[in-house]
Amino acid sequence: MKIKSGLLFLCLLVGLSARAQNWGGGVDDTNLHFGFTFQYLSSEYKILKKPGWSVPYTADLDAGDPEPKSLTAISSDSSPGFGIGFVVNKRLLENADLRFTPILVFNDRVLTYHYGEIKDNVERKISSTLVEFPLGLKIKSDRRNNFRAYVLGGAKYSMDISSKKKTNNSNITDAAEKMVNNKRNFLSYEAGLGFDLYFEYFKMSPEIKLSYSFNSVLKPELNRYSYPIDKLMLRHVTFSLFFE
Repeated sequence: MKIKSGLLFLCLLVGLSARAQNWGGGVDDTNLHFGFTFQYLSSEYKILKKPGWSVPYTADLDAGDPEPKSLTAISSDSSPGFGIGFVVNKRLLENADLRFTPILVFNDRVLTYHYGEIKDNVERKISSTLVEFPLGLKIKSDRRNNFRAYVLGGAKYSMDISSKKKTNNSNITDAAEKMVNNKRNFLSYEAGLGFDLYFEYFKMSPEIKLSYSFNSVLKPELNRYSYPIDKLMLRHVTFSLFFE
């Protein structure tokens, strides 16, 4: 029902935008303009495991700790997040723009370790607050009344600004409570598509974008949760609304 309502709302905006001529406040006629954005994202890991990953890891057991059982699977479900940021748009050609969209992202990701029975499964949450710096090339169609479509591609640099104290495994004495940590800096490539909808004084652009980390974001550590994993590749699906 929510998806249908959202599609109906988007169609209504397209219809209203198409009725008026030359809206948008001249935003596309300037060489440089600014805006802001709100984003909803869904993230998950692609997990690449080491040979022998299912064998119990016992090297970090403390006295009195129960020995971990053999793993049967490691999975990552999609986790929601949101972001806020701003836009710097540089016009290159009539149908091409260079876009810089720094954004602050709040996102928790989850790894689930399966040990045969559901009651034995263990979840490790990776909380992150990211500052991201995407740089992309936007290729636009010709404008039709107050509507145009576009595709974009580029790369982004991500920096985790979460507190180091909260992710420091050296402060955790219980081996069963150790955390899985990610690298604090990494690069991703991304691609997406969207629509420019022109209103009387501004332009709104709904956009969907996919991003994928170039390399593993896993911080290698010797504990029962990090050791079985060879690589963690981070994937984001992001829905954005830009106002310019």
